[in-house]
Amino acid sequence: MSTDSITLGRPDDWHLHLRDGAALRAVLPHTAERFGRAIVMPNLMPPVTTTALAANYRARILEARPAGSAFEPLMTLYLTDRTPPEEVDRACDSGIVHGFKLYPAGATTHSDAGVTDVARIDAVLARMAQRGLTLQVHGEVTHEDVDVFEREARFIEDVLAPLAARHPALRIVFEHITTADAVAFVRGARAGIAATITPQHLLHNRNAMFVGGIRPHFYCLPVLKTEPDRQALIDAATSGNPRFFLGTDSAPHERGTKETACGCAGMYSAHAGIELYAEAFDAAGALDRLEGFAHCFGADFYGLPRNADRITLRRARSTVPASFRFGEDGELVPMRAGGELLWTLDRP
Repeated sequence: MSTDSITLGRPDDWHLHLRDGAALRAVLPHTAERFGRAIVMPNLMPPVTTTALAANYRARILEARPAGSAFEPLMTLYLTDRTPPEEVDRACDSGIVHGFKLYPAGATTHSDAGVTDVARIDAVLARMAQRGLTLQVHGEVTHEDVDVFEREARFIEDVLAPLAARHPALRIVFEHITTADAVAFVRGARAGIAATITPQHLLHNRNAMFVGGIRPHFYCLPVLKTEPDRQALIDAATSGNPRFFLGTDSAPHERGTKETACGCAGMYSAHAGIELYAEAFDAAGALDRLEGFAHCFGADFYGLPRNADRITLRRARSTVPASFRFGEDGELVPMRAGGELLWTLDRP
């Protein structure tokens, strides 16, 4: 399919980091301009572990929305070894919490308080299955003896497949999948298992981290993988299979925390959250499949109505700023900083 414009139902972002305070206010307008809703990650410092904390965080997000925005944050709670099953009931009854996030301890940014052994939370997972709440999973093991490029595949074998079998009614989103192994698992999994795919994993392989030297702004977790893995993700995203849908994993970090001896993991893509996907789908000759991936499948999986309004993207080049202001006096380097976007969002 070749066209100079595409109109689709307003998309949702089913995996997003917004941070808090001045950082939240700096990045939220980018997401709110493009997306109707977003599943908001709970890995603040301290983490959002209770429904009460989620309600307070949601109020701060709503307060930070641009004037006239109808963007809706969909809240999640951060699982720990000590999360009580009763918190599932509070979350479900609140009407604002749409899942619990499983971070294996030490897997990514602000995950130190995460789960050390999923057997410790089996009672919580059982209650989630009973109440119909979704488990969002960061799918990597963190054992030192496992190669960083193999952590996702090992997670499937050692953790996710057994967990899904033990809890056959639990709804699971395998977030930001990066490998052909993950694609195969989701395609062959039981009902109630889906996955999100990020723009960086559709557009880049691991070579991007090393072009001309170490490129810290391409460092994310899970890390970029091989070209065959990228092709498997493209095939999944553009297949029309409703198990795969949009989740940017946009993760803002101040420039100095990326360009340092021990840089943070995460790529910021919210400034072009739908434009980058359009580029990937266009390159695959599958623009006609973008609406399902971006607008339909995630809402359907979460049992929410599809957004009623529509957006239009046009084939037009624009230059991405080298940086954005971040927080009070920080600087945020976005994905494709100083480079070109091939698609542009129509603005009213």
